[in-house]
Amino acid sequence: MRINSRWCQLGASLIAMIMIANLQYAWTLFVGPLQKGTGWKLSDIQFAFTLFILFQTWVQPLDGWLIDRLGPRGFITAAGVLCGLGWAGMGYADSLPMLYVLYCVAGTGAAFVYSGAIGSALKWFKERRGLASGIMAAGFGGGTALFIPFIQSMISGKGYRATFVATGILQGVVIAVVAQFLRHPPAAPAPAKAESKTVAIVEKKQFTTMEVLRTPQFYVMYVAFVLMATGGLLVTANAGPMAKSWGFSITLAATLSPLANGTARIFWGWASDRLGRENTMILTFALQALCLVAVATLGQRSTAWFAATLVAVYFTWGQIYALFPSTSGDYFGTKHATSNYAVLYTAKGVASIIGGYVGALPFERSGSWAMGFYGSAVMALVAAVLAYGLRTSQATARAKAAKIPVTA
Repeated sequence: MRINSRWCQLGASLIAMIMIANLQYAWTLFVGPLQKGTGWKLSDIQFAFTLFILFQTWVQPLDGWLIDRLGPRGFITAAGVLCGLGWAGMGYADSLPMLYVLYCVAGTGAAFVYSGAIGSALKWFKERRGLASGIMAAGFGGGTALFIPFIQSMISGKGYRATFVATGILQGVVIAVVAQFLRHPPAAPAPAKAESKTVAIVEKKQFTTMEVLRTPQFYVMYVAFVLMATGGLLVTANAGPMAKSWGFSITLAATLSPLANGTARIFWGWASDRLGRENTMILTFALQALCLVAVATLGQRSTAWFAATLVAVYFTWGQIYALFPSTSGDYFGTKHATSNYAVLYTAKGVASIIGGYVGALPFERSGSWAMGFYGSAVMALVAAVLAYGLRTSQATARAKAAKIPVTA
């Protein structure tokens, strides 16, 4: 297979995404050992997770803009160094500030990989954005399933410090190697004459990031993204502490949840290419609300119920990382896709404050996780309403545009 074929590019980007999956989704396995080994408070440790997400999201607008113009290779190579040093370095962290700084370093590297990989998928697969971005996002959401057994075994046998070091070095090296294969697609030829105003906009109008920021659709998507990201990040950051507080083993849930997370991104991304982005959003956002309530009501009954409800949450949450980039590409074009989605993706950073750090505080004060889950369920329902409004406005715009023929 040729290096510059789109499937080779997708495969290389996918490997890089899998290598940064542990940085977010394996974190919960380290929380308990960190707390036991250091005596730090749960909320203080989880603040590191919040900082990681903030750097992993808020660095992206800058690096996304640069990757659109300079290409992904150099940035992904640097990402390998940053991810390796940051994650491995946490094995030597002996203070909270040191933990915070190193996790932020890893988050910066993850930002480079994420924005470069998602942007590449949108650029190389313009006609199947949902599927391509779903596959790419699945690497990040489900990739950690490959490492969970190894990480758990190594933490038990050699401790969390040695596990940070070993996985950090491995991930950093692999990312740097696959970076050498990455590049942007060649410039597309000028589009043929369009038959309607709608088609003309899709083919010709490529929004810059500053133009995107002047559209109302961007802000509707942004708020919906924040609301939907919160519940999943609450679970991601606190699954381990939740299992411990309810007296359950985390092993089953930690193994199955990444698979559900990754599958959701591919399946719902594929479905959105057929059902429409907004319709898929409405359906999955409503389902997410039900699943979050199920964790609070059924998840406390047994290990099996805990695992089942967490799997359901991830299967109705992970799709946002396929739906929002592809929707951004639909609305704003693909020429500046990396930069445009990078700005939209900062919504995850906002959600991390609510779902990661703030989500642990009610439990510390009341001993119950219910408030966080019920609140997140309400947020998901509001996001579904916003998606419905987005669909209605878009349908109206298309109907008006279809009546205006395009002349040569």
